[in-house]
Amino acid sequence: MKAPEFSAACPIPISQYPHVLMAHGGGGKLMHRLLEDVFGKAFSNPILDTRHDSAQFTVPPGRLAMTTDSYVVRPIFFPGGDIGSMAIHGTVNDLAMSGARPLYLSCGFIIEEGLPMETLWRVVCSMRDAANICGVQIVTGDTKVVDKGKGDGLFINTAGIGVIEHEQIISPQNVQPGDTVIVSGDLGRHGMAIMAVREGLQFESTIESDSAPVHEPVLDLIKAGIEVHCLRDLTRGGLASALNEIAEAAGVKIAVEQKLIPVREDVHAACEMLGLDPLHVANEGRFVAFVPEEDSQRALEILRRHEVSAGAARIGQAVEKAAPLVTVKSALGVSRILDMPSGEQLPRIC
Repeated sequence: MKAPEFSAACPIPISQYPHVLMAHGGGGKLMHRLLEDVFGKAFSNPILDTRHDSAQFTVPPGRLAMTTDSYVVRPIFFPGGDIGSMAIHGTVNDLAMSGARPLYLSCGFIIEEGLPMETLWRVVCSMRDAANICGVQIVTGDTKVVDKGKGDGLFINTAGIGVIEHEQIISPQNVQPGDTVIVSGDLGRHGMAIMAVREGLQFESTIESDSAPVHEPVLDLIKAGIEVHCLRDLTRGGLASALNEIAEAAGVKIAVEQKLIPVREDVHAACEMLGLDPLHVANEGRFVAFVPEEDSQRALEILRRHEVSAGAARIGQAVEKAAPLVTVKSALGVSRILDMPSGEQLPRIC
């Protein structure tokens, strides 16, 4: 589905209220107008339009999955996305990692006094368009305004509910020796897109975030009968953190090969300039999958049918039940331990 064209015309007259005021969070007429004219207008659906303190809805038969996340990215707008679309994608993707079909989302907004009203409207429209593309509804939410200097513009909290319509149990504990490790596409673009803007780095082409929903390729894997043992989205800490978390939960050794891991040349260059390892850099539209060896080729074929996972690649395997360990083999054939990042390399990227 193609996203609707963005309309820059904020429904709250800019001549009257060009910026968010403390009164917009005070429970009175201005707050009511903000909720009705901005959030209500953008997110309107039958469940939200009841204007009740809680959303009431019916879910299809099956197990439920629920997730929550908060988004504090700086800058709010970046090449390939913004805090609004990323909040939708991130929540949908967390549900997808359980093999769930996303249904409903909540959104909480922490708005700093003085945020331009047009900026807020632009973010809200981006969230609306992303939710429409993902096929989810925003059914409840909350808004708070904090003093100028206390919120850095805008923070967003989300929660999501999805339904699991299959019998598979997808979790790190199900990883087995011999499982193939597959990544859904090239790595590191989101973190480097943010850092390139912050540091003013110039490249021949703009590095754009990979922020995107991944639930459709995941659901197609399951629909095709692929035995999916584990899925994990590669957000903060990147591939390295995800693999180490899985190795620890499953009690396995995981071995991957550097030459098989897809990383774009401009991302490599940006990482070298900043002294970063692309395997530690966050992504917002990538995941790792563990599937049995006999299903690996078919899984790759299914993933490559989707634009968001067209660059899917097999990068290694779960070797054996052992003390948790992740190793990466260099192009020269030398293996080293791939550990989690020792600290927060890239703050405020999601």
